[in-house]
Amino acid sequence: MERKYDVVVVGSGLGGLVSAIILAKEGKKVCVLEKNNQYGGNLQTFVRDKTIFDTGIHYIGGLAEGQNLHSYFKYIEIIDQLKLKLMAPDGYDLITFDGDPNEYPHAQGYKNFVNQLEPFFPNQIKALNDYCMKLQYTCDSFPLYNLKIGEGYQQEILSINAQNYFDELTQDAKLKAVLAGSNFLYAGVPDKTPFYVHALSVNSYMQSAWRCINGGSQITKQLIKVIRKYGGDVFKHREVNGFTMVDGQLASALTKNGEEYFANVFISNIEPKTTLKLVGEKYFRKSYFKRIQELEVQIAPFSIYIVFKPESFPYMNHNYYHFKDVNRIWNAAEYTQESWPESYMLSMNVATDDQQWAESLTGITYMRFEEVTQWADTHNTVSEEESRGEAYEAFKKEKIEVFLKEVEKKFPNIRACIKSIHASTPLSYRDYIGGHNGNLYGYVKDSNNPMLTFISPKTKIDNLYLTGQSINMHGVLGVTIGAVATCAEIVGGEYLVNKINREIANG
Repeated sequence: MERKYDVVVVGSGLGGLVSAIILAKEGKKVCVLEKNNQYGGNLQTFVRDKTIFDTGIHYIGGLAEGQNLHSYFKYIEIIDQLKLKLMAPDGYDLITFDGDPNEYPHAQGYKNFVNQLEPFFPNQIKALNDYCMKLQYTCDSFPLYNLKIGEGYQQEILSINAQNYFDELTQDAKLKAVLAGSNFLYAGVPDKTPFYVHALSVNSYMQSAWRCINGGSQITKQLIKVIRKYGGDVFKHREVNGFTMVDGQLASALTKNGEEYFANVFISNIEPKTTLKLVGEKYFRKSYFKRIQELEVQIAPFSIYIVFKPESFPYMNHNYYHFKDVNRIWNAAEYTQESWPESYMLSMNVATDDQQWAESLTGITYMRFEEVTQWADTHNTVSEEESRGEAYEAFKKEKIEVFLKEVEKKFPNIRACIKSIHASTPLSYRDYIGGHNGNLYGYVKDSNNPMLTFISPKTKIDNLYLTGQSINMHGVLGVTIGAVATCAEIVGGEYLVNKINREIANG
């Protein structure tokens, strides 16, 4: 059987699946190859104790009618099939600190955002309004964010440092901490993270914030349905371990199980460092290959997954971002063994729209990969399971207990409600998601040298393109826009944006 396609997409994360749909809708014969047992990358869910947990999609923004992600999801024909629950309008995220009983809300809607924080910061109304205007101005500087055609990005926008911006916005240390309090969404680095990363990460949630009922894997299922509707193929257990090259172009992708897939165009949705190594260092400029391999990756996470006893813990229609120290907002990843965890996020899955009791709780904090390097040679996926040993299990158990004790400070009775508790480390994220060292969000963006961390979706190999969270931006919205940017390189940007807008307008 000859496996010949117009486009082969390597990796079934959101960027790969969206790219496949866009090109399949252009009449191209498309194939997606996934190494794991489950499609979807960060969209994956898993089950512990008969309870569904999300790997990476804890909430989504911009899905109300007329908002940007709603428009993109409408074009790729999945919006009407998604089961969603609107999070608390007056506080979808609550920012909290040790020693401070207040819960500072991030509310939906710019005016409401200001109104909900005004009682806590009555003398900072101007700063709050200026912040909301700056968010919108920054996001409007990225044409595809609003489905527009435009030229590149402004150096001025790319070079604004996030922490510096907040320092200039206000002298109020608590307000600065509250506004930057959800920086776990992008793992902010104090002297590097640009403000645009903050803006693109939080703005869509401020427009509207949603949870996926029964998890984010429903997005994957709908995307695959659309790919197949347009005649595309999607295969799992197909780990690409090499490519063939003819006359300076990729000719085929080779898989671990001995199959060969030919195509005119290849899109890699896997880690760029890995992609370049699979193709071969000799096919790229030395400076380009070296730059990508040396890019700093974001820190990895350690997560706990709590299954509650029935009707024991009330469902909360918001997330918590908690910090031990108001002055450590930007430095929580620089923990010591004694101070860990310095911050964490708590989020709940939702099973029905009228949820009264929580079935589960996910807690996420930072963990450096160096903490698990002694087990780095072990790999554990659904299709390739090997024990990491008793020492690893003991390590996880110890970390669970430390993390749980921190959560108990906020919810003193939580332990009595727990049926079971599970954990994942940077190794889990590395093996299941494929990110280098289990990183959360791809590469560290640097406001001091914006172009150093910029990776174009187009490579010097004419028919190889890149997509995913390391290209453009991470997150559901960022990766979706990145997939559009990748496909724009193939079919033409003006043509594609006009077509998307036309289809949306025509319903």
